[in-house]
Amino acid sequence: MTAPSGPQLGVDLYWLPLGAGGHSVRLNGRIFEAVAARLERRDRCDPYHSALEVRVPEGRSVIEQAPAGLGQGERGVVAEGAVGTRAAGRFRLFRYEVRCWRDGIIPDVAEAVESPQHLSDDAACARRLLDLVPHVPTPVWGRDELRAGEMWNSNSIISWLLARSGLGAEAIQLPRGGRAPGWRAGIVVARRRPAQASPPQPSEAIHPAHIPPEVAGSFR
Repeated sequence: MTAPSGPQLGVDLYWLPLGAGGHSVRLNGRIFEAVAARLERRDRCDPYHSALEVRVPEGRSVIEQAPAGLGQGERGVVAEGAVGTRAAGRFRLFRYEVRCWRDGIIPDVAEAVESPQHLSDDAACARRLLDLVPHVPTPVWGRDELRAGEMWNSNSIISWLLARSGLGAEAIQLPRGGRAPGWRAGIVVARRRPAQASPPQPSEAIHPAHIPPEVAGSFR
């Protein structure tokens, strides 16, 4: 196989509408956004989920968070975490996985908006990002377990990787009228924490009603 060269090397960011390809998940996401907008006294936005495609001379990899066990065969899983509550994470249904998938695919990439955004053509930066993936924090999805000011989710993982790689996650533009819940959390945590395992189990119990509504369909 011929190695990628020139502008093909580097890091590309994709913005996917929350619940792309799944009508019920998209509807839940819109309801959640409508409630959040009202509570925060702002206009409604379109919620997005993010993913990365990283190319180095040795090949191409896709980085994304997805529900654990979704799909068959090799998916490049490097870490897992619980969804909603740490106790619920004992069950596969309430776990997420972090993928760094060699020659993988981004599901529903055809629905990506204003994507890809080419963030870097530096192979060294791309390799640094790939090396960081196994060390990404894996707190409970949908909770602010790390006290970052908002819940942790797939966007937090992507922004953490970009910030730790020196790619200026703060300056990245979302699609017009869009919002990426959890993006800020990843940046905050990247600034203050070394790469390490997920935090110890919290002592407080969480009522299921506190789990964001999109949990029902997709742990993005």
